[in-house]
Amino acid sequence: MSYIYSYPHMAVTVDIVVFAQFDKTTKALLIRRGKPPFEGAWAIPGGFVDMNETIIEAAERELAEETGAKGLALNYLGYFDSIDRDPRERTLSIVFWSMGDAAELNIRAADDASDANWFALDRLPNLAFDHGNIMKAAVSELEQPS
Repeated sequence: MSYIYSYPHMAVTVDIVVFAQFDKTTKALLIRRGKPPFEGAWAIPGGFVDMNETIIEAAERELAEETGAKGLALNYLGYFDSIDRDPRERTLSIVFWSMGDAAELNIRAADDASDANWFALDRLPNLAFDHGNIMKAAVSELEQPS
């Protein structure tokens, strides 16, 4: 299927914040970017939505490709659309979050991630793109009473 538009449009991405408990400490799963932009920086797993997949399919695929994590229940967090959120082009990110079981997740970096690791929420590194804002929103959601 080809698309031709006479006006600019934005790309759609997904980002997935995964939390897990380690003893009494909640940690977030991050990937180290293996490619520009922000090569070498830590980021939330995610990427571009392909033309032949739904948003949730893209989120599941990106999470599995970059971290090996599969089978998580993904909860909708929101959308992030700052005009300058990605230096490559105008993007809109649909963001999900999940609470995983660290013992059941076989985390490994792959695809365009050069590393994947867990970080305590009070020791998060500086994050690429607008992922600091996304993480704040996800932590706020996580802390909401059930």
